[in-house]
Amino acid sequence: MSLLRKAEQCFANQQAYKLLNAFVTPPSLGAVLQQHKQDLQAADERRNQGLEKSPIDGQLIAIKDNICTTEQPTTCASAILGGFHSPFPATVVEKLKSAGALIAGKTNLDEFGMGRGRSHSTKSIHGAVKNIYKQEGDDLSAGGSSGGSAIAVATGQCDAALGTDTGGSVRLPAAYTGAVGFKPSYGMVSRWGVVAYANSLDTVGVLARNSSDARNVFDVIKGYDPHDPTSILESTRVRITEHILKRKSELGWGSAPTLRIGVPREYNTEELQPIVRRTWQNILRQLQGMGHSIHILSLPATKMALSAYYVLAPAEASSNLAKYDGVRYGNRSSGREGSANVLYARTRGAGLGEEVKRRVLLGSYSLSAAAIDNYFIQAQKVRRLVQEDFNNAFALQHPLLKSKSKPSRGADVDIILTPTAQSLPPKLSSLSRSDPVQEYSADVLTVPASLAGLPSLSLPVPISSPAGSGADSPKSVGMQILAQFGDDDLVFDVARMVESL
Repeated sequence: MSLLRKAEQCFANQQAYKLLNAFVTPPSLGAVLQQHKQDLQAADERRNQGLEKSPIDGQLIAIKDNICTTEQPTTCASAILGGFHSPFPATVVEKLKSAGALIAGKTNLDEFGMGRGRSHSTKSIHGAVKNIYKQEGDDLSAGGSSGGSAIAVATGQCDAALGTDTGGSVRLPAAYTGAVGFKPSYGMVSRWGVVAYANSLDTVGVLARNSSDARNVFDVIKGYDPHDPTSILESTRVRITEHILKRKSELGWGSAPTLRIGVPREYNTEELQPIVRRTWQNILRQLQGMGHSIHILSLPATKMALSAYYVLAPAEASSNLAKYDGVRYGNRSSGREGSANVLYARTRGAGLGEEVKRRVLLGSYSLSAAAIDNYFIQAQKVRRLVQEDFNNAFALQHPLLKSKSKPSRGADVDIILTPTAQSLPPKLSSLSRSDPVQEYSADVLTVPASLAGLPSLSLPVPISSPAGSGADSPKSVGMQILAQFGDDDLVFDVARMVESL
């Protein structure tokens, strides 16, 4: 199929699945066709210069609406940024365009990316995102906060999409919709032009139909960016690569290595649905049948990871969102001006949603003089314990640390394989009646990798038994592949191996 025909098919799918509300600003067909002609000319010029063809030439890639573009507004699904146009594009968007990709519009999300717990891409001024799957006639959650990007990919409205992942906001929607969702190692992809939620956790992730497409997009958007202070320097990237290759050579890795696969006890939770547990066991048995070895290990700090995350992320969010006051940033609330404090409170009260307000208040309290020692500082210590647990589990030492923080416990695994979510996607109608604590606990399997900054990928694995009545019931369970910091390529290699089973 030609690239032009593929683009037309994506537009046809956007119309067919319009009610799922994946896009907030879809592009016009005429604009994309004009951009397509320009990109074809640019591709011809690159070939004439002897340059290799980009693997994403002519592909339609959607952008989550908290990543800045200049052609479309960037609203973060919030009233306080309604109609905002960024004066510059995010670095990842520039890289996509330079590689010949076409921007397929902006996708829906939870307000400011504050999804997952208590949000399933439903906390948006543009309305809720709906899953392509249903159960007993009810709409299912598409996951948050990158639900729009996930649905756009799952329904063929684009070739791939960018999302952001703070505690699992790319991986959970991927698991719920049957897409591939990849979160890179922290600092591998520039965050310049991405509206910040929690700086020390935010990463730009990729959603695609398979791991090969996700890898192609990742290869384009990764790299050092001098605008981003958290971006890893090129010299450090070279050092990381050399360290990984040296260690794999010492371990005797060939072209088809036998993997040591870690299975953490703490991820086998009581809340894990039987169908998720069975799928996890089945894929482990298949990998074992291929000659890979399975190793049970313990990551004890996992039990504290969720609590630490919900202290750290809101704390950083409260700081980042302080600028939205109706003076420096954000739409000013109408009415009498009054004092600066009145303006500030009225603007934020009218412009921010309930979930965002909840996290700002929580974060402000945890950073207060009365609470910072008991909450924020303690959460940072837990984060360090989570990182140490992973470092002790992997055979590959952390490339930015001189040595393991503790002696090896004997696991020394190459990858860790876990479910992405504890359950299949819930019904949207049940979310308003659910226990808030239970909703926040949905993050428990994805948060640890975010706290440690590790690369992780959610891969859809077909289920062997029906997940419900009807042809539109979920067909897969998301399985999460984690590797040591910097070893993003291994995650993709394992994902491709699992896809071939």
